[in-house]
Amino acid sequence: MPTPYNRIAGQSVERLAALSDGVFAVAMTLLVLDLHAPAVEAVHNEADLSHALLAIAPRLLIYLMSFMTLGIFWVGQQTQLNCLAQSSRDLTWTHLGFLLAVTLTPFSTALMAEFLAYRTALMVYWANIALLGGILYASWRCAVRAGLVKAEIPPDLGKGVERRIIIAQSLYAFGALLSVFNTYCSIGFIILVQLNYVLAPRLWVLSRL
Repeated sequence: MPTPYNRIAGQSVERLAALSDGVFAVAMTLLVLDLHAPAVEAVHNEADLSHALLAIAPRLLIYLMSFMTLGIFWVGQQTQLNCLAQSSRDLTWTHLGFLLAVTLTPFSTALMAEFLAYRTALMVYWANIALLGGILYASWRCAVRAGLVKAEIPPDLGKGVERRIIIAQSLYAFGALLSVFNTYCSIGFIILVQLNYVLAPRLWVLSRL
């Protein structure tokens, strides 16, 4: 039997959403700190600047990929929170675990940007994505089991939330497996998956993912 404190702790969805927004904002900002303008002493003409910019292009690509990653998960967790009538102590701590995974994203991004051709770096990045997806799924299941979802939310929407996470994580896992052949192919596939969720194409097959 929960104690009176545990019954009332962490019930505010609004406070949880506010904390989430702050954590996501900081994590998204930290991503860009790994991008640095070319050193002045290394640039003497237009050609040098062009070559220097091409040299940082891979880091810029990883930055954009991670920004999309956090954007997708921010939309997902906000959608879930908007479906809740209230939170609970268990759900709040589960969601705090999700935010922990969010704060790890700048590290896994910097690691992959530094060691782009190394499979281990990509596996760490994928593990970060898998942790985000897994905890977000657990958070939704916790809310459903505890009866925290608003009464007007149709059951098929809840199933859609779960299906969307499972499909996305399966696609990310397939993308990670492609690193067995080539890390660049793996990164390219992951970016395509992200673009699908960002752009929400009207194509029937893709729109169901």
